[in-house]
Amino acid sequence: MSVRITRRESLAALAGAASLRGQKLIGEPPGRIPPLSGLVNVSEFEAIARQKLDPLTFAQTAGSERATFDRITLRPRLMVDTTKMDLTARLLGQSLFTPILAGPISRQNRFHPEGELAMARGASAAKALMVVADNASSPVDKIAAELKGHFWYQVYLDGDIADLRGRVQKAIGAGARALCITSGTADASRPPAATAGTDWAAIDKLRKGLDIPVVLKGVMSPAEAQKAIKMGVQGLVVSNYSPRPLTGIASPIEVLPAVVDAVAGQVPVLMDGSVRLGSDVFKALAFGATAVLLGRPTVWGLAAYGAPGVQSVIELVQSELARDMAMCGRPNIGALDRTSVVLHRR
Repeated sequence: MSVRITRRESLAALAGAASLRGQKLIGEPPGRIPPLSGLVNVSEFEAIARQKLDPLTFAQTAGSERATFDRITLRPRLMVDTTKMDLTARLLGQSLFTPILAGPISRQNRFHPEGELAMARGASAAKALMVVADNASSPVDKIAAELKGHFWYQVYLDGDIADLRGRVQKAIGAGARALCITSGTADASRPPAATAGTDWAAIDKLRKGLDIPVVLKGVMSPAEAQKAIKMGVQGLVVSNYSPRPLTGIASPIEVLPAVVDAVAGQVPVLMDGSVRLGSDVFKALAFGATAVLLGRPTVWGLAAYGAPGVQSVIELVQSELARDMAMCGRPNIGALDRTSVVLHRR
């Protein structure tokens, strides 16, 4: 009797393997778009996105810095009962289904005709909080309707603060639960000198009087973290994000522990940068992050399959996180700490 083995079943055991982290689909003819149910990990969505997008648009979503993640290994503990796995987390007064947020990406109609509306439907279906970018391709109230009013709003300190504050107030009226201010600029065409530094006075001016928490994204040192807290910021995102590619700089996961130590529990610390696997989320949480932002992978899902692709990407990472927590004997998010991982030196 013959038994038919699906491609997904045959590759399931290799879902996190380095051999699947490239931009190709093992076992698929070149150019074929497989059914969504056949994809086994997030990196396969990148390969589909490459086929769906023109080269210049795809280049805006490609790339990651994996070196530090690859030097961190998990400590397995199989003699612990994890049958009552709990992935929920608390963040700035909100209850999260898992500590995985859909990160802010601007002008998402570059990647799919429905843009943020499809992203919102996919994130909502996966029960993930979405961070909506200020320079979105759809009005914030329409995006908010897809998210049932549960979202964060993200801005850059570009242009007039009064105009920016007006857009923030509109987002709050639509249901935004927190404001995420990203250090730097969204305009990649500006010369490097124009993007250097952080306008702390502008951050302070924008945050004052708001009735929602303010989170600062782009923190990469303990000193920056402490300064932000003294200013009254209520959350931090460790991230080295820039519209232009950067090489030779520290990765967020590398500096995360030092920032967490400096904060000492005063505010939640999130991380954004090169998260591709559930084990990446595990490592960030073990180093003290309250949650992580998932950026480019959600765009790959959007470009490849629309809202169902976004949902599938997020749910794959959620499922991988649960698997790794079970393997390491951690039945809930609170059980994760630095004894869960080992950082190997170069």
